[in-house]
Amino acid sequence: MKLSPRQQQVLGATVRYYVATARPVGSEALLDEFTPRVSSATIRNTMGYLEKAGLLYQPHTSAGRVPSDSGYRVYVDQLVTPSEALFHQVDQALSEHLNREALSIEALLRGAAQILSTLSGYIALVTMPQASTAQLRHLQLVQIDTGRAMLIVVLDSYETQSTLMPLPQSDPDDRPDPEHLDRELQILSNFLNEQLKGRSIQEIASLDWSDLGRQFERYADSLRLSLAEINRRSQLSISSQILINGIAEVLRRQPEFSELQQVQTIMQLLESEQDQLWSLIFESVDAGETGRRVTVRIGSENPLEPIRSCALVSATYHRGSVPVGSVGMLGPTRMVYEDAIAMVEAAANYISEAISHSLEG
Repeated sequence: MKLSPRQQQVLGATVRYYVATARPVGSEALLDEFTPRVSSATIRNTMGYLEKAGLLYQPHTSAGRVPSDSGYRVYVDQLVTPSEALFHQVDQALSEHLNREALSIEALLRGAAQILSTLSGYIALVTMPQASTAQLRHLQLVQIDTGRAMLIVVLDSYETQSTLMPLPQSDPDDRPDPEHLDRELQILSNFLNEQLKGRSIQEIASLDWSDLGRQFERYADSLRLSLAEINRRSQLSISSQILINGIAEVLRRQPEFSELQQVQTIMQLLESEQDQLWSLIFESVDAGETGRRVTVRIGSENPLEPIRSCALVSATYHRGSVPVGSVGMLGPTRMVYEDAIAMVEAAANYISEAISHSLEG
């Protein structure tokens, strides 16, 4: 929708006033926003035009006006400049409070969610990395007895998977001694780590193990079957789990969440129906010309009924160039969008760097 500079100014002032006060906005309240000053009648006429255009509405006939979902959409698309100061504040807070050298990926993500919810007053939502993109950090073969070994796989998320792997049958009269078998399994582990580190489990499980070479070719079938089993388990793991923080904050600080029935439906979605919410939060966005990769869904734009009175701001975090998870904020449509966009993007950038760093380590 093409608005004149005056119409943009009135819409922006109305949104900011309503976000700050949660009260319907009258023309008198906006007089101080204009330099040089304009009359209350001019502002009132402009607000009337914006109401006819569907960008504002009156909750009651005698009340001032409040932004509609469409009004917030125009505001976000045309008038918002994300806060650079808050972007750097969030990045600094994450760096100071989260030790990415010592924390597991899950602990890092939980810490980020807590910091975001505290700073914003909204519900922070962080998805765990997709299992299908999980990459090998370390692999180890450990002898259990002369016929079996334990295959242990550590992923870049620090999730550990293990399975028993049958060892190739030896001639009964020529069984290898345990020390020799330990050395051979260690050499094989070193070889596999060198060849496979950084590859996804899905990719590793489908490799042609006939290329192992003569020294290890007798292990090929056992490795193929064992890694296929680990890949299967990974697909059933917590990759679709959403880490949630800030429900108490939003109940305390946002008047829109004071209605018990609304809160109950949102809580049910967050606690019991995460599979529906996960695909909505984890949405890869083309950064395009703006360089931003943030999605903003406002009110009725949300396809899930429990959050159609909410705004959901989310950004993907990446491993290299591959999006593997997402950071989101859920709050009222009366959201400080310039702050929410900056905070979500800062957190997504920090997590992307942390995941890449942990894999390199």
